[in-house]
Amino acid sequence: MQVFSPHSVDAKRAELEIVLEALAHTPRLAKLLRFLGEKYLDGKADEITEYTIATEVFGRSKVKFDGSRDSIARVETFRLRRRLKEYYELEGKQHSIVISLPLGSYIPEFDRRAASIEAAAASESQVDAAELESRFPTLALETEDLQGEDEDAPGPAEIEIAETRHAKPGNLRKRTLIYVVAAILALLVVTYGAVRMISHYRSANSANAAGMRSSNASQTLTPGNAAQVPLRLLAGYEGSPRIDSAGAVWGAERYVHGGGSWRRPTADIARTSDPFLFQYWRTGDSTWDIPLPAGNYELHLYFVSSEQSTEDFSTFTIQINGKDLISGFDINSDAMGENIADERVFRDISPAADGKLHLSFLGQRGIPLVNAIEIVPGIPHKQLPIRLVMQRTSLTDRKGQFWQADDYFMNGRLSPLRQDVAGSPDPDLFAMERFGHFSYAIPVDTRDRYTIILHFVEFYFGPQASGGGGVGSRIFNVICNGQTLLGDFDIYKEAGTLHVLTKTFHGLRPTAQGKLNLTFEPVVNNATVSAIEVIDESE
Repeated sequence: MQVFSPHSVDAKRAELEIVLEALAHTPRLAKLLRFLGEKYLDGKADEITEYTIATEVFGRSKVKFDGSRDSIARVETFRLRRRLKEYYELEGKQHSIVISLPLGSYIPEFDRRAASIEAAAASESQVDAAELESRFPTLALETEDLQGEDEDAPGPAEIEIAETRHAKPGNLRKRTLIYVVAAILALLVVTYGAVRMISHYRSANSANAAGMRSSNASQTLTPGNAAQVPLRLLAGYEGSPRIDSAGAVWGAERYVHGGGSWRRPTADIARTSDPFLFQYWRTGDSTWDIPLPAGNYELHLYFVSSEQSTEDFSTFTIQINGKDLISGFDINSDAMGENIADERVFRDISPAADGKLHLSFLGQRGIPLVNAIEIVPGIPHKQLPIRLVMQRTSLTDRKGQFWQADDYFMNGRLSPLRQDVAGSPDPDLFAMERFGHFSYAIPVDTRDRYTIILHFVEFYFGPQASGGGGVGSRIFNVICNGQTLLGDFDIYKEAGTLHVLTKTFHGLRPTAQGKLNLTFEPVVNNATVSAIEVIDESE
């Protein structure tokens, strides 16, 4: 018998083949795992994207695939992630190598068992599997995806039942026993945690009575029912979880009292790739008491104007832990128009001493409205980077950096086809464009200065290109908050055709509304851009 080092590629390939054999009764999952595993082991992890999974594994059209409407890659990756975890808890529990799919990624990992168990524990602490399972009835899958050779896939919500259907009775009894034991152990852990938490609360109360400071994050209590972060809530909404164009899960509203829910009348919404975020409102004076682990967070609030809020001034106050975050907030003025999505970002947000983030919306000269709330782990004194690709699906680059699908735009059009480009180790990032006369309103914290990095490709003009011409065929301006970043800009003159050209600008200040407003203004033919980065310059 040949023996491999646990770290060798041969050992990883051998493990991959063993697991593929175990997945033989679920051909769709086996096909997906083979694609992911072989790409990774061949050093082509950069080719693993939602687009390539959908088109190369599941046969979606390379021209028509739209990840915002077709969630096949996310659904099947979730099923595979669960199946791998189950496999290594049962049949593969003695294997020295463990194949896993980290949350939020399509790129597999081949780890030694101890490392993989630690990573799995960390993942479990961030995402509740039950909550993820509950989201799948809302996913729009085509009928043929749920039928055919994969008999155990009648519907994403029934994955567990369907996969169990192929297990032998003896295995089912063993699995049931394991689950019962695990449940008992979990109950003991929760009980122990509750006792520790009660003791923690008593100690904290005694410290407060003695006059000790408890305002900083290290002294803030972490409630036993702390929400899992990232936390994304749809205000006024009571249905099943939804998934946005970046693959993030948004759940029904929780932790709120006061005010009322209201469904928004059907109307197109500008500056968003995810209009479902703005389908409902929580209206009137309301407070969200959100239990959070102690720490530093970034808060995103989402708004869109209503008919009432467009009449005269309709202002309200937003408070965090009893202190004003924004006073005199007017959605219509902030968004610069009706039916325009508006997002506000606030860094350095922390729960109060009681372990809860108290977020209040209080009326002034109008009725408060909020559509969605997002809380993500933050960086102290610095906003998280924003990276946009002018495409309908999100991507992850070679450095592991996440680029979200095109968003925050007004006007212009996306190119219908991907093209091969040169001049970058990540050509997929720059394979498409938004073109025309258009703008972006990118939300940022108002307190900082930012670096903007713009990535361009000349797709159309040049002697060998479809549009012919060359220098002078496309000229445009790029303006940020009234400041000209690029004047009479000619991509072809600097980089030729199908070659990435990057321009970087430092020290840019946002507007009072917390926006970096980028305008792409044609001079000759259409303006264009392929990707945008926004980096906080704070130390």
